[in-house]
Amino acid sequence: MTVSEELKQRGLIAQMTDENEICELIDNGKATFYIGFDPTADSLHVGHFMALCLMKRMQMAGNKPIALIGGGTAMVGDPSGRNDLRQMLTAETIAHNGECFQKQMTRFIDFSDGKAIMVNNADWLLQLNYVELLREVGTCFSVNNMLRCECYKQRLAKGMSFLEFNYMIMQSYDFYMLYQKYGCNMQFGGDDQWSNMLGGTELIRRKLGQDAYAMTITLLLNSEGKKMGKTARGAVWLDPNKTSPFDFYQYWRNVSDEDVMQCLKMLTFLPLEQIREMEKWEGSQLNTAKEILAGELTALVHGREEAEKAAAGAKALFAGGEQAQIPTAKLTEADLTDGNLDILGLLVKAGLCASRSEARRAVEQGGVSVDGEKVMNVKALYAGESLRGEGLVLRRGKKNYKKIVLE
Repeated sequence: MTVSEELKQRGLIAQMTDENEICELIDNGKATFYIGFDPTADSLHVGHFMALCLMKRMQMAGNKPIALIGGGTAMVGDPSGRNDLRQMLTAETIAHNGECFQKQMTRFIDFSDGKAIMVNNADWLLQLNYVELLREVGTCFSVNNMLRCECYKQRLAKGMSFLEFNYMIMQSYDFYMLYQKYGCNMQFGGDDQWSNMLGGTELIRRKLGQDAYAMTITLLLNSEGKKMGKTARGAVWLDPNKTSPFDFYQYWRNVSDEDVMQCLKMLTFLPLEQIREMEKWEGSQLNTAKEILAGELTALVHGREEAEKAAAGAKALFAGGEQAQIPTAKLTEADLTDGNLDILGLLVKAGLCASRSEARRAVEQGGVSVDGEKVMNVKALYAGESLRGEGLVLRRGKKNYKKIVLE
């Protein structure tokens, strides 16, 4: 099976501008491709996961990835898939976030010996002269065509700033620069990026001639991948200090029965033949499939040892063990009132509930337990001394746990 055929069968490809040429490049290891990552936070999250896995898969087939850190585009903000203006970040914050991204990407991509390239578009975007950009690049874009793009149409009804309107031109200019500087002949992105990506291909061909070899391709579920990164309490991060290996494992362990096989195809490096056999599984076997998924992805992000610890911790916890390797919430004396903390406070400080009112509802609905015993009294108090040493295991619902320890 060719590389391009495997990408299709795994459900990773939605659209291509030049299918025959793209497949030929990919299959022969001749693609120099880029994917952009705007550093709007200090960690990558699972919404980036599919793109990172794709880059790794492409590199394994002999193609060269370019990881583009969007230090320049992050100054503007991508309007795609958003209902409001992104939070404006300082240049210092963006630079710090970019450094964090770079460190995390090395777990997925081999940058040694020129096998991959990492660049920051701040290096060229922040040096541009505005009038020169308008003359050189602005003339290649039709405002009428831009307004017909879905990424803009969704925002125009509620209002979009001129700042954001420039994002397509900036992203297109990235491809133009990467083509000239590094021979980048292909770009990947989510289905919500399709218009921006087409803009880059068109810019190259208009500036350098129709023979310029620049192509685009989209990932089928990249926008869904972004949704995968969100939970009721925030994003699932790749940084272990923001999302512990145990929580990361549990996130994938708890995917729905309907999604587990698709996740195995798109995100793991297990052979398709093995996954097709797993597609025949039913009932409790699906839980085994979820454990395989969680183990593979946790090992990819945090290493095999951490994945094994997380799996052992989950099994111990479900078996009623109190020494499971579950995430810990560390409290201090300042968190106590008269040496105690009530159950609502425990839930909030553990991050299992966003507010005391939410915590109250969880207790009243019978969804909270401490050390395996259900708590029904919303006024239940826990002495600080009971939180020392091994602490208490707090559980909300079937999937969310925290060990509470007083330092």
